[in-house]
Amino acid sequence: MNWTKTQITVLSIVAFSSFMSTFLISSVNIALPAIEKDFGLNAVTLSWVVTAFLLSTAMFLLPVGRWGDLTGIKRVYKIGIVLFTLSSLLSGFAVSGYWLIFFRFLQGVGAAFSSTTGAAILVAEFAPKYRGRVLGIGVSAVYLGLAFGPFFGGFLTQYLGWRSIFYFSSGFGLIATFLAFLFLGKDIIETNSNKKIDLKGTVFYMLGLVTLTYGSARIPALQGWLMMGAGIILLIVFWIFETNSFRPVLETKLFTRNCRRLKVWLRVMPELFWLLNQLLWLFFHHLQVGYLTEFNHVIWQPSECQCAQLDWLLLLF
Repeated sequence: MNWTKTQITVLSIVAFSSFMSTFLISSVNIALPAIEKDFGLNAVTLSWVVTAFLLSTAMFLLPVGRWGDLTGIKRVYKIGIVLFTLSSLLSGFAVSGYWLIFFRFLQGVGAAFSSTTGAAILVAEFAPKYRGRVLGIGVSAVYLGLAFGPFFGGFLTQYLGWRSIFYFSSGFGLIATFLAFLFLGKDIIETNSNKKIDLKGTVFYMLGLVTLTYGSARIPALQGWLMMGAGIILLIVFWIFETNSFRPVLETKLFTRNCRRLKVWLRVMPELFWLLNQLLWLFFHHLQVGYLTEFNHVIWQPSECQCAQLDWLLLLF
């Protein structure tokens, strides 16, 4: 391997930011009982501490990818890592559960900015013969964060409090931010008159996700089912808009063309499966919380150890 110092640093930055995003997903799950005790939140509101992050990440993944193509992937990545670091620090200083949910939403936006463009930066930085290896390292960092979060997040929560998880993340985020601005450099943007994004499709996509997710939190009430139906309709409208758009956020024709497009399918499948995983997690998480609060009126509050065991089960899916 004849990798330069800059290439190694770029790989380290992208892998580290991927690790931190998923580390927060699994570690905050462990801290939920402590957060509930600190702020006195009910079960549905408490679930939004996790859901806000996942929802905002899913909402911005597609449009941010298109925006990165138009304005520069390194620029978007730097914005994302700065936003992620600042929102992590603010989450640690949150004075109420609602402020924490808001900062978690911003944190998810930052994670979407960095995770969407991170893989593209690696592809642009390394020669074709090394791309499979570096992308594998990046994906490994994602699952390492998921696996490491329950253990280390539980340790921090037990001995330093749940806020220490966000202080830890913001501290390492500062290091990653410094290295990103030092080594990533600037984008070389091609002059293209078609520098526009499909705003209509983006709006329908975001509204569909929000409506579907919020509706799943309201079921089995009729309002919840109606909102979920509206969310599905909005996502169908998004698909129709993208199919007929000259500047689509999601190139739907990739899924309808013949087998000669198999290579393109293989390229986009990992990101699409990750997005589908996020959406399914949101749906079933709120489905469960909605039924528990409606029929039982009492939510089981597991200990840190039990949360860690449940989080490992979640990783299997």
